Amino acid sequence: MASVVTGVAGFIGSSLAEKLLDRGEQVIGIDCFIDYYPRALKEKNLQGLLANARFRFIEQNLVDVDLASLLADVDIVYHQAAQAGVRASWGKDFSIYTRNNILATQRLLEALKGTKIKLINASSSSVYGEVVTLPMRETDIPQPVSPYGVTKLAAEHLCCLYARNYGVEAVSLRYFTVYGPRQRPDMAFHRFIKAMLRGEEIEIYGNGEQTRDFTYIQDAVSANLLAGERGQRGEVYNIGGGARITVNNVLELLERLTEKPAKVRHREPQKGDVTHTYADTQKAQDDLLFKPTTTLEDGLKRQIEWMQKEILPFQF
Repeated sequence: MASVVTGVAGFIGSSLAEKLLDRGEQVIGIDCFIDYYPRALKEKNLQGLLANARFRFIEQNLVDVDLASLLADVDIVYHQAAQAGVRASWGKDFSIYTRNNILATQRLLEALKGTKIKLINASSSSVYGEVVTLPMRETDIPQPVSPYGVTKLAAEHLCCLYARNYGVEAVSLRYFTVYGPRQRPDMAFHRFIKAMLRGEEIEIYGNGEQTRDFTYIQDAVSANLLAGERGQRGEVYNIGGGARITVNNVLELLERLTEKPAKVRHREPQKGDVTHTYADTQKAQDDLLFKPTTTLEDGLKRQIEWMQKEILPFQF
């Protein structure tokens, strides 16, 4: 089995590539090191992969790469590459999101026409926006409230279009806030843990009573592998961890796990942030046999241990 992992130097991409190599697969990883957070962190993510003889790395953007060559003799593409970040997607930087989230996905789908290569597309709970009823279901009408969410929904729609019109074996996974070792530095748990361990202030947008459904990284990796084996063409699946909790309760849990106080400063809510997320994962359970196995407390313990070893000693 040979796989391509796009965005392979990132949080989810590198973790997924490691698992594929552990299973004995050949893996081609591609990443263009988008300047969203320090390259040094992404290079650390790649270190173990580069030491494996069954891994080949290509440093290039999907918009520019020779896709025919990239996809030769490949069985499946795990498309994790994207321009991340809800808050940064407004204004002049929107073109970066359209290029890396929409155009890159469209080029990939074009290249997959007429092949039997399966595509697992990484989407986001951000496509839902503010919902009236929880949990969020795939049958809900998506109404994203951020430009980032708009681009992820557009990529999803492209996957559905190419599946329906050209038979491309495309499946989309809507991730609900993935966390764990290698989590991006702009994400909440990374920021919270680093600040608490360093005795620094934590900025909370809003009153802290907003909730999120958190998904541990290895559960997200498992969802990708299951989607590769069982995902239905043109379908979309929620991937959540079943660990919905308020930000305030997260901080209380982190205080207990780190034995450090949370020094909180509240700021105004940010445009594009939704109040609540909570995934109905019944469809993923039925079709993919997906079932998260890591509790929030256990997952946070592992992230704290990773950050103490890999982040705190360095100036990231």
